[in-house]
Amino acid sequence: MKKFQLLLVTIISISLMTSCGDSGKKQSNEKKAKALTGAGATFPQPFYNTIFKTYTKSKGLLVTYGGIGSGGGIRSLKDKIVDFGATDAFLSDKKLAEMPGDVLHIPSCLGAVVAAYNLPGKPELKFTSELMEGIFMGKITKWNDERIAKINPDAQLPDLAITVVYRSDGSGTTFIFSDYMSKVSSDWKEKIGAGKALNWPTGIAAKGNPGVAGTISSTEGAIGYIGSEYAFAQGIPVASIQNQAGNFIKPSVASVSDAAAGEIPNDTRVTLTNTSAEQGYPISSFTWLIVYKEQSYNGRSKDQAMQTKLLLSWVLGQEAQIQTSKVHYAPLPEKAVLKAHQILDLMTYNGKGL
Repeated sequence: MKKFQLLLVTIISISLMTSCGDSGKKQSNEKKAKALTGAGATFPQPFYNTIFKTYTKSKGLLVTYGGIGSGGGIRSLKDKIVDFGATDAFLSDKKLAEMPGDVLHIPSCLGAVVAAYNLPGKPELKFTSELMEGIFMGKITKWNDERIAKINPDAQLPDLAITVVYRSDGSGTTFIFSDYMSKVSSDWKEKIGAGKALNWPTGIAAKGNPGVAGTISSTEGAIGYIGSEYAFAQGIPVASIQNQAGNFIKPSVASVSDAAAGEIPNDTRVTLTNTSAEQGYPISSFTWLIVYKEQSYNGRSKDQAMQTKLLLSWVLGQEAQIQTSKVHYAPLPEKAVLKAHQILDLMTYNGKGL
């Protein structure tokens, strides 16, 4: 009986919508947005939580965000169940072709992926690309290995097994880290490669940046890759990484900003890892908010589309960008902001510009 009632209500609703014709469409198009919903990367989530709370308070429009990983954010946009997705790994040409509509990439900030570890006494460590390869590929299994000691002669290195912690979910953070590793290690590139999900040769898995950070914090001898904010928030030590110029660089607002000193393509889809900047941190990246170019999907109103554009434009502005450093991210360079505004101007509703 309940199924019949539901079917009847559905038939009546469809009938009413059909009888309304163009006037019904007009009412739908003019419906005011009550909230905006996004989902995706956990890497920038502390930044998004901060700025979306500010936006909700100042603009009176609720913005909610779910940190479900970059893969989840892309799927949510593909399924058309969110106003915007979020990813640390830009969509390749192949992935773009698989989406049901043209997708735009809006960079929101710069961040660092760090090698965070849990050792007695919290020694400050330096890693070369060779050490990164050895540790994360399981070739170096003890913290007092002579190869680590040679680069860190003043550190008290314990006779302790190394436990690598990696992401279990489809992750843009994994993509950034593996993109860097593929550039500095031919063995990594050949055997593991770059991607949001990998076949790891060693270690234990945890979900999301919070999960990896929590596992590192609770596991003596652990090391893993996480967004810098998660390490700083929990007081987890992070390594200085040797860059192309041969300098050992710690992640900071300045060193992450330096990594973005090169050219940025018009669609902003670019990797910043293994930067050639002398003082640039080598595992830096943009992170993106992604939206459909054509906004009239799933019955969204024109106001919903316009409010989405206004939110993304606000993210690019000073009120949002000034908050990056408060949560250990870096603001967008001016050239990226200009290109992002040009991309936003491509957004349409029923084929007409917003």
